[in-house]
Amino acid sequence: MAWEEWEQLKAQAADRHSTRMQLNQYPADQGGGSTQGDLVVGHKDLEQVGQAAHDLFGHFTTYSGHARVASEAAAGGLKGEGFALGGALEHVTERWSEQTKSLLDACAHISNHLRFTKNQHAADDSYIAGAVSSIATLDKGFDDRKGH
Repeated sequence: MAWEEWEQLKAQAADRHSTRMQLNQYPADQGGGSTQGDLVVGHKDLEQVGQAAHDLFGHFTTYSGHARVASEAAAGGLKGEGFALGGALEHVTERWSEQTKSLLDACAHISNHLRFTKNQHAADDSYIAGAVSSIATLDKGFDDRKGH
C-alpha cells in the first residue's frame, strides 16, 4: 500500500466517524425554567455507597485471602512435582495479590472519603446554624435598640 493511499483511507475513516458522532444532551428549553436534571443524590444515597464500599472491603479481604492461600499452596505443590503450570499459577497468584490490593485501596478510599465528607458537611451545617443564630440574635438586639 502506498503512503498516499494510506493517508486517503485515514481521511475517509475520519470523515465517516465525524459525521456519525452525536452528543446526547437535554434540550435547551425543558419547560418550567428548571435546568436541573433528574439525577439527585442525597445523604442517604451517599451513606449507602460508603457502606457498600466498606462491606466489599471486609468481605473481599476475607475471601481473596482464602483464594490466595489456596492458589499459593497449589502452585507450590505443582512446582514441587516438576510441573511448569506451578510457576504460571504462582505468577497468577502474585498478580491476583496486586490487583486485590488495588481494589481494596479503592474501596477504602471511597468509604473513607464519603465518611469524611459526611462529617465535614455535619460540621459545616453546625457552624452555619451557629452563625445564623448569632446574626439573628444581633439583629434582634439591634431592632430592640432601634425602637428606643
